[in-house]
Amino acid sequence: MALKSAVDLGIADTIQHHGGAATLSQIANKAMVPPSKTPCLSRLMRTLTSAGVFNTQQQPASSCDSEQLVYTLTPVSRLLVGSRNLSTISSMVLHPAMVCSLFELSGWLQSELPEPGMFKLRNGHGIVLINNGMASDTEFIIDIAIKEHGEVLFQGVSSLIDVAGGFGAAAHAISKAFPHVRCSVLDLAHVVEKAPGDTDVKYIAGDMFESIPPANVIFLKWILHDWGDEECVKILKNCKKAIPPREKGGKVVIIDIVVGVGGSDSDRQMQVIFDLFMMVINGTERDENQWKKIFFQAGFSDYKITPVLGFRSIIELYP
Repeated sequence: MALKSAVDLGIADTIQHHGGAATLSQIANKAMVPPSKTPCLSRLMRTLTSAGVFNTQQQPASSCDSEQLVYTLTPVSRLLVGSRNLSTISSMVLHPAMVCSLFELSGWLQSELPEPGMFKLRNGHGIVLINNGMASDTEFIIDIAIKEHGEVLFQGVSSLIDVAGGFGAAAHAISKAFPHVRCSVLDLAHVVEKAPGDTDVKYIAGDMFESIPPANVIFLKWILHDWGDEECVKILKNCKKAIPPREKGGKVVIIDIVVGVGGSDSDRQMQVIFDLFMMVINGTERDENQWKKIFFQAGFSDYKITPVLGFRSIIELYP
């Protein structure tokens, strides 16, 4: 909740605006915190500093500012500023409707699947908060994927379908970085109707459970963790039908969590925490053996996991 408050109050943006170091008064002024609450803001900043979200340093004694303590950004809070940032998805994950859904966990565990999920139990309707959050996350993650592994993933590819790609954040980024790749987005009709026009990306109305248009590469970013094994196998079988053989460049590129695969203890901890969070919508995060099971059930012969995105991985799946 301290992090949510920092995002809501735009504290990281304020620090960035003041050249990367801001006093408590500057933060309070920008966040419209009245003087009577400034001591409480100080306590919030102390909590966030101890958690590593922000840092503190002393201004030089010669500084004309009466406040000697300034707050600075850390690698964590730098993720909340700039043209590509995680503020929107952080707000989504920390939204009261999402957080309070977890209050239903004990009761939900005692009821049979499928629906209702915890979100519906708590809020009385399905989840409707994800579009902007997922778009901002996609813009952030796909930039990293392109810069670090784009040549391997997309070089020589002539066509790509972004399945359930929404308004096409990933497809637009891939098309811009690799103009030779014809990028399309497949999503439900009501999503495609609202998609932006005048772009190099083609939008196709359809259902991934029924069929997927042909392409060299099928792209699935944070899609399969929403579904159970049976549904994933059905989606992946349609992906396999849509791509050419491996020797002709056919593959499926998946960005998702592989539990137990990551560079640090904090990455692996985040994976299991996110798996718990995914129970809110009856989703699941999978370990390598669980992924392997659905890959082979869908008829694929090989795969490659590259853990390059913090607690997430790139999975290349071959027919």
